[in-house]
Amino acid sequence: MLVRFADKRLERLEIEAGYAAGFGHNVVKAFRKLMPILRSAKDQRDLYAMKSLHFEKLKGARSHQRSLRLNQQFRLIVELVEDHEKMLVVVMGIEDYH
Repeated sequence: MLVRFADKRLERLEIEAGYAAGFGHNVVKAFRKLMPILRSAKDQRDLYAMKSLHFEKLKGARSHQRSLRLNQQFRLIVELVEDHEKMLVVVMGIEDYH
């Protein structure tokens, strides 16, 4: 999948080793581990198949978004957009679910 970021801080978080964007070490480590998985997935079925990601569709006004588990507390929020031949994943943010 192609990946874009809605927030430049998240793009920096992926590529800058010393940058934490205000998140704890465990969240940053999980985020950086998840990004290659997103990039290598062919489509959302690959993400659903990896049960440990807890890839889920959100409800209500956010039904166009999905979440992936970073740890027990934090989720990565993404939106899926069909971009001609490949699926595009827009990384929206990291949210505290507790």
